[in-house]
Amino acid sequence: MSAILLDTGPLVALLDRRDRFHQWAVAQWAELSPPLLSCEPVLAEACFLVRTLPGGPTSVLELVDRGVLSVPFRLDANVPAVQRLLMRYASVPMSLADACLVRMAEQVSRSRVLTLDRDFLLYRVHGRQMVPTVMPAERRRP
Repeated sequence: MSAILLDTGPLVALLDRRDRFHQWAVAQWAELSPPLLSCEPVLAEACFLVRTLPGGPTSVLELVDRGVLSVPFRLDANVPAVQRLLMRYASVPMSLADACLVRMAEQVSRSRVLTLDRDFLLYRVHGRQMVPTVMPAERRRP
């Protein structure tokens, strides 16, 4: 069984019934065993994006409080590696959240990133291996 690293998109889609990927996100979450792993930049992005939903940011934090999401990543312990990723993918451009998730994928063996972000098809762990992802099939096509 592999660990799931949670990106912002599926979290927002789960909470926002109007999101075009809401049903996909609900189906994915139903198949996963908690806790999903993430990082604080993902939580910050998600809280911002759901700020207009009733209880939006609180819903994000409740997932952490209930142990559905775990936030083991420490940016302060990974600054050089995250900086290298941000520089390497500056032309994409890579967000801090994405850099943290790629770094987490390097550290957590057999992990997969649950995402809607096609940029994860470009990113590489350890400089050359594709980042294992779970995303809708339609997002995998060019």
